[in-house]
Amino acid sequence: MATHIPEADSAVIAAARAGDPSAHARLYELFAPLVYTLGRRMLVSQALAEDVLQETFLEVLGKIDSFRGDAGFGFWVRRIAVNKCLMHLRSSWVSRRSGLEPPELASIDDGAEQLEQRVALETALAMLTPTARAVVWLHDVEGYTHREIAESMGKTASFSKSQLARAHERLREVLAQHAAEDGVELCAPVL
Repeated sequence: MATHIPEADSAVIAAARAGDPSAHARLYELFAPLVYTLGRRMLVSQALAEDVLQETFLEVLGKIDSFRGDAGFGFWVRRIAVNKCLMHLRSSWVSRRSGLEPPELASIDDGAEQLEQRVALETALAMLTPTARAVVWLHDVEGYTHREIAESMGKTASFSKSQLARAHERLREVLAQHAAEDGVELCAPVL
C-alpha cells in the first residue's frame, strides 16, 4: 500500500528554480500534505512533523537547482522528507521525549467501529520505538524495500527485516489485547 505521490508540472518546477514565489507556493500546496503525514506517522509528534515540513521545504527550495529529474519531483521531495525524519529519530532529544504525545484521532466522518480500530492502531504504533515505527511506515506504507530502508538508516537489510518482524509482532499483541479488553472483534491488520 504505497502512498500516492503527487507530481509537479515541469513549468512550475522551472518557475520555482527561477525564484517565483507563486511557484514556491504551488509546490508547497502540492507536497505539504505528503511531507506532514510522513513526519506525523514516523515521528508521532505533531510539533516534530511541523519541523520536518519546514525543514524539508527549506531544503527543497534551497536545493531545487540540484534536482536532476532522474525520478519524479515528488519522489525527490519525499526522499528529503524521509531523511529529515531519520535525522530527528537519530536525535537523542527525540528519543528522550518519545511517547509524550497522544496519538492522532481519526476524523469525525469515520464510522464508530472504524474510528475505534484506527485509534487502536494509532495507539499501537505510538507504542513502538521510533526506529521500529519508522521501519513499519517506510516499508508497509511508503513501499520502501529493506535495502532502501537500510541505506537510509545506515544499517543492514537484516536490521530492517528484524525491526519490521518485531514491530509487526508487537502490533499484533497490542491490537489483540485491545480487542480482548473491549470485547471487539478487530479486523486483522495487514502487516
